[in-house]
Formats: sequence, C-alpha cells, structure tokens
Amino acid sequence: MYLSHDKLDDLMHEVLEKLLNEDQVFQASKGSFKELFGCCLHLKNPRARLSRSEGRGKIFSALGEFFWYLSEDTRLDFIDYYVPNRFQVESDDQVRVRSGYGDRLFNMRGINQVTSVIELLKEKSGSRRAVIQLFDASDLEKHYASVPCTCTLQFMVRDGALHLFTSMRSNDAYLGLPHDVFSFTMIQELVARSIGVEMGEYKHCAGSLHLYTNNFAAAGHYLAEGWHSTVPMEPMPEGDPWASIGTLRHLEEEIRLGRDIDLDKADLGPYWKDLARLLTAYRAIKNEDIQELEAVKSAMSSPNYKTFIEARIDKLAGSRAASAEGVG
Repeated sequence: MYLSHDKLDDLMHEVLEKLLNEDQVFQASKGSFKELFGCCLHLKNPRARLSRSEGRGKIFSALGEFFWYLSEDTRLDFIDYYVPNRFQVESDDQVRVRSGYGDRLFNMRGINQVTSVIELLKEKSGSRRAVIQLFDASDLEKHYASVPCTCTLQFMVRDGALHLFTSMRSNDAYLGLPHDVFSFTMIQELVARSIGVEMGEYKHCAGSLHLYTNNFAAAGHYLAEGWHSTVPMEPMPEGDPWASIGTLRHLEEEIRLGRDIDLDKADLGPYWKDLARLLTAYRAIKNEDIQELEAVKSAMSSPNYKTFIEARIDKLAGSRAASAEGVG
C-alpha cells in the first residue's frame, strides 16, 4: 500500500481511516490491534511535519523526543519529562530505554553514524550507502522490554535535494507515527544543511503499521475534527547547524532542570531560539504558568508555533475556570 500527501495530517487521516475500516484484529503482548502490512507513506513536504489538530498537535513531546535523540543517550528520566508514564514499560532497568535511538545514532559501537553519513555524502553525493542502522542483531539475542521499531534510515541525494527513506519493522499509527515523522525529517534537514543541499522528500515504510484497539475512539475523534490548514515549519537556516544544536542541547537541559536561561545572550538565530522558546513553553505548561506562556508566545519569531501555545493557554484557562466554578 502506497499513500502520498503533502502534509502529515493528510497522511494521518488516510492511514487512520484505513486502519479503522480493517476487519481483522490481531493480538500482541501490548494488546489487540488492526494492521496495514507493508505500507509506505510519502510526505512530499517534510517540513509539514506537525499535525495541526487538537488531539495530535504534539509539538512539545515531539520536540522533546527529538532532543532525547540528540542527547546521544537513552535515559528514561529525560524522555519521561516530555512523555510521562509511557516509556517505563519499555525500560529493562528503569534507567535507560533500549529502544531509544540516541546512542545508536551517534555512538553505535563507537561509530557516529550521523557524522559518517554526512562525510560520505560530502565525498560522494550520489552514494546509495548512506544508511544508518538502528535495529541491530543484538536486539534478537534475548527478550528485552523493547527494541527499536526503526530498522534503517537511508539518505539519498538526487537532483540537488536530500531524500530520506525510513524502514520500520513496526509502527504505532496513532502514538508513534507523528513523533517518528517529526524526528526523522528534522534529522533529514540537519543532514541536508550539513552537506549544503536542499531538503527533498520523505518516505516512511512500515512492515506493520498498526492501531491498538484502546486508541480506536481517540483516532475517531481525530478524524471527526476534519481537515487542517497546512502550515509547515520554517526552513532550517543554511549552513552547518551543529554549533547551534550544541547550544540548544545545553539550553534544553537547563530548561528541563528548571534553571533560568537568558535567550538574548544565546548565540542563536531566530529559528533556533524559537525551538528553545517551545521548550520553555512546555515547562510553563507543566507548571501551569499562563503568564509565562503568554510571554513566550509574544516572543516567538515565527507565527507558526503560536497556535500550539494558544491552545495550551486556552486549556489551562478553561481548567482554572472549571475549578473555580466547582468551588463556587
């Protein structure tokens, strides 16, 4: 099955409709599910990587998972901050998550696969060997709480643009797919900027693209929201992005640990500062600080992120109003 659209929400709509209309239900250790076998999704505009829906507009958790990968580690406490109570069952020791990609991307048996791909494509732009391996033979050695769902990321430069082909052994269409598309297309754009070519298209193929029965109702609610406007992320600035990524990694840790930061003093351009502001907005959401959320929204350089913050402000304000009404 091959599905092609310009934006993530269009792909999500068609995938979830097809899954809900499937007749057969399968059983796995995590529960019963419906499945599309051997499904390939084609995102023609990879910067349209964010869902604009109420239910699937997961910019904060998606950005958090992306930074979890960039941390080059798989610590449970890191991702639990952004996606609470989801990854504990995937950790064998409650310290790290084997299925996380950070160490495999940047330190797979001492090899930085991202750097290796960048150097290969700089030297041989037409190469078909620019492949990052995530699922590993050792994952079959014994029964682990979780192993990577992603098998490989293949980067190819064609006609002056970098395309990415992602191969998944298994993919949760409701919970996992939006995060995976976000993180992998961000890595695609990082590699494109690193080698000085334009952003190409994105293809995401899964052996099992599935929807668990306990998410059927939520998927139905998402579909009932209707279609959403296409507002892609701003293009990543041209030039080598890794100095900015290093600065952002430091800022992310400071924000996550509750420390004050001064973005005015950070050596970052508007694009990167907006990502830091989103991380600050998420901390304000966790602290239920509407005043800080308003300040972050006003400081945003790109208007594309403001709707996500406004939705959280409205939700917090509504919750406070309901609590006050209940007390009265």
